[in-house]
Amino acid sequence: MGRTSDAKERLMAAIIDLVSEGSYGSLRIDDICKRADVKKGSFYYFFPSKEDLIIDALEHMWTKDWKPFLDASFSPSLPPLERLRNYLKNGVAKQEELAEKSGKVQGCSILSLASEVSSQDERVAEKARDVFSRKRRYLESCIRDAIAEGEIPECDAAKRAACLWSYLEGALVQARILNSLEPIRQMPHMAIALIKASNKAEIAR
Repeated sequence: MGRTSDAKERLMAAIIDLVSEGSYGSLRIDDICKRADVKKGSFYYFFPSKEDLIIDALEHMWTKDWKPFLDASFSPSLPPLERLRNYLKNGVAKQEELAEKSGKVQGCSILSLASEVSSQDERVAEKARDVFSRKRRYLESCIRDAIAEGEIPECDAAKRAACLWSYLEGALVQARILNSLEPIRQMPHMAIALIKASNKAEIAR
């Protein structure tokens, strides 16, 4: 099997990297094994299919990367709007680092994956939706705290979080399409302005 102890982790890392670089649908198991330096027999020892691999990889990514990043950014020891600014500024810095390394803007590859599989693979799509719903809960909690502390006007926290999430998703997708960091760099300012808006007219302005 060769380096069995970390073969599973390398397969999960490989598929996330390959999804970041291109299309999930066009990925072959041979491609994943080559990137991970794992034999095909070892792949099937751990995963029945490519779909099972990406589902496990998304959960592993959440546990290892996304949740620690969110927990640190949204520390309850900080004022609510400072939490959101930290999250977005850290996100911008991460995107700039990835763009510097790869030579292109990454945006969010998991958003691209979810869009690609939404009408093709319900199991993978459902897992992506689940992971994103966990992220949205951080935003909603932050908005509820901001309302309670008088940092923003009264509003429906769940609806405002959904609106904010839609904006962030759109900015990340646009940045990837345009291969430009500008939509991402605008996110900290625009996100705060959006949740501070007191009504729909102000949001639309």
